[in-house]
Amino acid sequence: MNVPVKKLNEQARLPVYSSPYAAGADLYACEGVTIAPGETQFVHTGIAIELPLGTVGLVYARSGLACKQDLAPANKVGVIDCDYRGEIMIALHNHGKVERRVGQGDRVAQLVIAPYYVAQFSEADELSATVRGEGGFGSTGTK
Repeated sequence: MNVPVKKLNEQARLPVYSSPYAAGADLYACEGVTIAPGETQFVHTGIAIELPLGTVGLVYARSGLACKQDLAPANKVGVIDCDYRGEIMIALHNHGKVERRVGQGDRVAQLVIAPYYVAQFSEADELSATVRGEGGFGSTGTK
């Protein structure tokens, strides 16, 4: 699938898959930013993309950045709709106790492109019965 990418900044880098079977393509910071403990900063990627109709871009944390530097997207998973044409920015939150620096060209998140469905919601008086029923929040156990 071809995904057109517009560079909005000379320092911007196109997303790159780090391995042949990677589901997520790395997104790069196009400028440096310092993030204090407990703070959230917008990290510019300097790119805009044109996702194919019927797909969505899901922006996830990079595991190494989250585990080793306590930096992860503030909204946990970012959603890029296929009709959005603005710059992709990552709201990166510092969950740690020390200041962290993201440098220009650093990988800051990963983009997964997936198909989606548009549902037709209709009000119902009753829903079909299931074994699970209304059980939620751990109701199926831990083992």
